[in-house]
Amino acid sequence: MDISSSSKCFQNLQKEICQCISTEENLDFIEDSWSKSDDNSLHGYGFTKIIENGSIIERGGVNFSHVKGKQLPTSATKNRPELAGLAFNAVGLSLVLHPVNPFVPTVHMNIRYFSTVSDNTSEKIWWYGGGMDLTPYYLFEEDAIHFHVSCKEALDCFSLDYYPRFKKACDEYFFLKHRKETRGVGGIFFDDFSELGPQKSLDLVESVGSSFLGAYMPILNRRKDIPYGEKEKMFQAYRRGRYVEFNLVYDRGTLFGLQSGGRIESILMSMPPRASWIYDWKPEPKSPEDKLYKYLQPIDWVNWRKKS
Repeated sequence: MDISSSSKCFQNLQKEICQCISTEENLDFIEDSWSKSDDNSLHGYGFTKIIENGSIIERGGVNFSHVKGKQLPTSATKNRPELAGLAFNAVGLSLVLHPVNPFVPTVHMNIRYFSTVSDNTSEKIWWYGGGMDLTPYYLFEEDAIHFHVSCKEALDCFSLDYYPRFKKACDEYFFLKHRKETRGVGGIFFDDFSELGPQKSLDLVESVGSSFLGAYMPILNRRKDIPYGEKEKMFQAYRRGRYVEFNLVYDRGTLFGLQSGGRIESILMSMPPRASWIYDWKPEPKSPEDKLYKYLQPIDWVNWRKKS
């Protein structure tokens, strides 16, 4: 697979997503074009697009990057130790949207392409990864259902096996072990993916990226005008603390950027603008805040209507 095909696809998706959000927000993204050259770590370029202090999005980032490095960091070889120490070439698109209204969920989406060459055989090794997940503060079952159905529809045309497989991987990956809870209501996650061959694998990744707006924007529009007060903002900040914990402790993308000597501003664009930690705080029983905790576990959202 020519890396330029992935790069073109990811940049087109970045443009499409930013245009849609800018129209909804009536506020332009700030574009920060950057390049990096460091003989001791990596070099490359990217386009970080940021929106802040909007009426709908408190902070959002949509980041494209293309970087090359002399050595894959440990976060990228955890499941493939045979690749440790190899040079790499990677392109990726990563986005996080943190809404103003606590009734609108935070959302994350990432797609990426990696390639390297085996020292022993000179064989080119390549793979895709990515996915998206939803992190609500106030749980609406219909939002979780819609998000998961959208994820499933993006994958079903390739194989009916992919959604359940990638959903399970998402539930397992976005899990805070020290809190014994999922980060949110999940979505899909995949890595080391090349089984469809170069073109079909890219087609699958493009399908996932193209499904993002249909998966998230209807939820945003349903919830953005719900009245809220100080109590709801406090809970949003408290739950955002969990988001920070996951990104700094477990997230392989964040760790990859930090370990490879990446651009710090772009790496940490996923962080919420405000978060809080309150010692031993617990929600009032049977409150809207308490309801969320019943769903911070793997749930079959696609078939939820049948069960309820």
